[in-house]
Amino acid sequence: MVADILAAPRADEPDPPPPPPPVAGSRPKRRPAAWVAMYHSVSDCRDDPYNVTVTPARLDRQLAWMARRGLRGVSVRELLAARARGAEGGLVGLTFDDGYTDFVTTALPVLRRRGFTATVFVLPGRLGGENAWEPTGPRKPLLDVDGIRSAVAAGMEVASHGLTHLDLTRATDRVLHTEVNDSRHRLAGIIGVGIEGFCYPYGRLDERVADAVRRAGYRYACAIGPGPAGSGDFALPRIHVGEADTAVRLELKRRLARCYGRALEAA
Repeated sequence: MVADILAAPRADEPDPPPPPPPVAGSRPKRRPAAWVAMYHSVSDCRDDPYNVTVTPARLDRQLAWMARRGLRGVSVRELLAARARGAEGGLVGLTFDDGYTDFVTTALPVLRRRGFTATVFVLPGRLGGENAWEPTGPRKPLLDVDGIRSAVAAGMEVASHGLTHLDLTRATDRVLHTEVNDSRHRLAGIIGVGIEGFCYPYGRLDERVADAVRRAGYRYACAIGPGPAGSGDFALPRIHVGEADTAVRLELKRRLARCYGRALEAA
């Protein structure tokens, strides 16, 4: 389940006044990205016990809100490359966890209409399968090889969510190594390029897990909250975005992301 941080849904409201402009850095010190948004499934399915689904119409309105504020959604890979050049202003990282088929069939057309890109974190140990790790709720199909290649052909970043969606903090060293390393190698074989990003299933990590991801050759990893001290780009915090998020809530979450960033810069 994804825990939201704000109150219950509200009706759509006009955009709030813009906030003041932001003040103008692996274990090395980093400047964290201002905001990485976390999505999962995009569909019209109303049975959503884990709060992981947004409708296509809601996603379109959320991306329109970003565009009206001069923001552009990009993959995490693109966001970090821009940050390295000091050019991340006006960018929002967009991530979609679990690799649902609806990323290609439903989310991708909405992203392309806006000229946005995103990172989709997939499970190469469940290609063409379904979200069997969820004990209840609707069964949703996951991307297969063709779907993953379609996402890459459309300019999206494909990255690893492990092999099978396990809580890696509870895995043995052998299972942890397999989930982290084999998923990277399998995905690289599918798309023909190296895999730079990882996303911790359930957002759970500790120093052992973060070290395993770093040693496997990834360049970054996404979590939910900030990770252990010194995690750097191997515990990029994200803000959950769901069906309830209208303009006011999105602005509040954007400001919360800035607080995360300032806390990480001070660490």
